[in-house]
Amino acid sequence: MTMMDLCTDSLDGLSVGDALGAQFFVPGTSLPALLAGQLPDAPWPWTDDTEMACSIVDELREHGGIDQDRLAVRFAERFEPYRGYGGGAVVLLRQLRDGVPWRDAAGAAFGGQGSMGNGAAMRVAPLGAFHPGDSRTAALQAMRSAEVTHAHAEAVLGAAAVAVAAAEAGWARLTRHRIAPDDLLDAVLAHLVESKVMDGMVRARRLLGASVAEAAYELGNGSQVLAFDTVPFALWVAATRLDDYPAAIHACVEAGGDVDTTAAIVGGIVAAYTGVGGDGVPAGWLERREPLPGGLNRST
Repeated sequence: MTMMDLCTDSLDGLSVGDALGAQFFVPGTSLPALLAGQLPDAPWPWTDDTEMACSIVDELREHGGIDQDRLAVRFAERFEPYRGYGGGAVVLLRQLRDGVPWRDAAGAAFGGQGSMGNGAAMRVAPLGAFHPGDSRTAALQAMRSAEVTHAHAEAVLGAAAVAVAAAEAGWARLTRHRIAPDDLLDAVLAHLVESKVMDGMVRARRLLGASVAEAAYELGNGSQVLAFDTVPFALWVAATRLDDYPAAIHACVEAGGDVDTTAAIVGGIVAAYTGVGGDGVPAGWLERREPLPGGLNRST
């Protein structure tokens, strides 16, 4: 299994989680129905989470690492506003498309403080999976990918945290050793500095025996669309359900909030460990997901 294999599995997990999670904003879709095996009708369109993740995977596939100028161009060229981008992201990506340097656009967002949203974290799991066993490189590359659109440290650290978790999940798969939940979160904490994201991760570690409802209440469920309101809960789910992709996505749905984003983050991390089939991404779910752009589909 190559780094690109792990990256591709992670992208499938991310995009299926994103697309299925988005279905729960459609009236008539419910968790009890999903648990009973009643899947929403196909196709399941994916959102901005997947669209931006595809640009990162293209960058890794073609160049093996993140070049920020190149990634900014990819984000701008692939940008489709109807995919569910937030208002700030729409403004920024249109600026990039118009030729504004990404450092200027990202730095000017939100009154000059930069975005602390969860957008950099939602798209980055495949990058982490591309660096199994090398969490330091995963974190540094994730930070580079985040800075193109998010100048605030909270968003950058949120992306680093997700990438480290995916790198650890990929390594656990390669070594055939299921990393314990506390060890996974400790690995993430080792790459963070004092921040709200780090505070949330510390709380997540203390909540490893909690219910989904309690964890979502204490950590957030992405409702604020901020890195520190999203990443700690998503990593709590991934750590506690790393070997069961459907259960991990069910937990995101149960928690509510920004379901497509929490399911994208969780799905990308968990699929780096489980792959597709078995306890991994169900084949029936993958078939219902809207096809990915370019040469990123599993059959190509």
